[in-house]
Amino acid sequence: MTYMMTRHLTAVALCVIAAVTLPPFAAAQIDPTLTARVDEIFAQWDTRMSPGCAVGVTQNGETLLERAYGMADLEWGIPNTTETIFEGGSVSKQFTAAAVNLLVLDGVLSLDDDVRRWVPELPNYGHIITLHQLMTHTSGLRDWGSVASISGWGRSDRAHDHDDVVDILSRQTALNFEPGLEYSYSNSGYNLLAVVVDRASGMSFADFSKTRLFEPAGMTNTQWRDDFRRIVQGRSSAYNRTDDGWEINRPVEYVHGNGGILTTVRDLGIWNQILTTGGPWGQEFLTLMHRPGVLIDGSEINYAGGLSLTPLENVQAVTHTGSTAGYRAYLGRFPEQGISVAMLCNASNVSTGGTGGRIARAFLGDAVQGEQAPDYRRESAGFDLDPFVGLYREPLTGGPLEITLSDGTLYAGSSPLLPLSGSEFQVGSSERRYVFERYGSTVVGFEVEDWQYSARRYERVTGWSPNAAELLAFEGEYRSEDAETTFRVTATDGGLEIWQRPNDTFEVTPIYNDGFRSGGRIVRFRRDSAGQVIELSLSLGRVYDMRFARVEH
Repeated sequence: MTYMMTRHLTAVALCVIAAVTLPPFAAAQIDPTLTARVDEIFAQWDTRMSPGCAVGVTQNGETLLERAYGMADLEWGIPNTTETIFEGGSVSKQFTAAAVNLLVLDGVLSLDDDVRRWVPELPNYGHIITLHQLMTHTSGLRDWGSVASISGWGRSDRAHDHDDVVDILSRQTALNFEPGLEYSYSNSGYNLLAVVVDRASGMSFADFSKTRLFEPAGMTNTQWRDDFRRIVQGRSSAYNRTDDGWEINRPVEYVHGNGGILTTVRDLGIWNQILTTGGPWGQEFLTLMHRPGVLIDGSEINYAGGLSLTPLENVQAVTHTGSTAGYRAYLGRFPEQGISVAMLCNASNVSTGGTGGRIARAFLGDAVQGEQAPDYRRESAGFDLDPFVGLYREPLTGGPLEITLSDGTLYAGSSPLLPLSGSEFQVGSSERRYVFERYGSTVVGFEVEDWQYSARRYERVTGWSPNAAELLAFEGEYRSEDAETTFRVTATDGGLEIWQRPNDTFEVTPIYNDGFRSGGRIVRFRRDSAGQVIELSLSLGRVYDMRFARVEH
């Protein structure tokens, strides 16, 4: 882990402790121009023809601003207000983590518990998966929603519940990676944590949250969407933008814990103050909530109990975004300034982190001092960049990455690379580094240095244009019991078409030997010692290397 990240995590912890031990500062009087700036941010949604958002900003627990824009229900012409209830998407995860941590304080759970103690239906992969690894996205478990999508029944196509989640995960024959090897966002961990709370407490997760979390916190307008059919007074509908207007897009599922929090911006402001002071539960609760994940190599990541510990430029920040169906959310806390920002929206075209960050910047003012972007071309002068140009592949997922040279600057995809030495490059303005392995003028691959990974590398590969006979070798049926689905592969002019029941198809184009892609899908074929194609491997987002065995007829 880099010095900058270590310093950031330490600073966040110190800010949390200071907030508990020091009296709050008097709330600053809001500058009227700040209200105008926020109104400008949401101007495109501030109409009776559009859904919109509600925003709340506090400082040291005192309200600075509450505003609402657009409509809660376009069919009935009901406007959004600061008391409108929205769904918070993945902002929900910190409340699931809080419920688990309350049971830890009770002595019922330990964050080091093996999840199979509470959910024995999960396969034994030969590694313990702890509750804290579920909480920090370091478990290696496949995302159940991605698996459901591969099966043809994604989250928007069927009303899944927690039994479905456990059933899907119980069928997975492999992990994405060894627990603790890297950080990879997965909703599975948080749905399993909700199941653990249910089984460990003897109460439904929703009831436990109500009596032990929301009511003691004073969050009177917060609950879980554990039954999407239940009538919730004051709840907005959610919408997708279309070419000629808007269409309804509300979640049709019972699963919650990963998402599904129904709340208001005022309640989120209350919650952020509790995450500053400890509220009814004190310092030990805060310590558990802000305990970051740890990778196999001992490095800490910048994700804790449903909380992202990533700074906003130079300002310490504790944030999370959310996106479910047409709902969008942002919750941010800036401990050094005492500022809290809550944004809830029912319009899918609102950028979560981008819009939330704009609100935060307005109130943080001069505290945010962004670094000037380097002159990549000038900094690259004097380096021999040609040997790095080429196609690279990440072996675990098969994901390709093309390194190109344009106008004197090296690019990884669309990100410029800043040379730090003859073999090490910084990716854009991030902390990510690519350390290339080279033998003289020959580059064979590179390792990725970033907080998310303890061991990830790319290998150099050659582009591939198969002929018709080579494509015909892949034709056939391939079956995965993990996804309970069969792919039928046929050759096309220059690529492959893959069909599955009931009548879904997608086409893939070649990228390297035996490897194809279609959007975010990476399809690879594996051969036996005789060179015969025997298996299809699919990587899709949060599912790595799912195997489909060739079906012999």
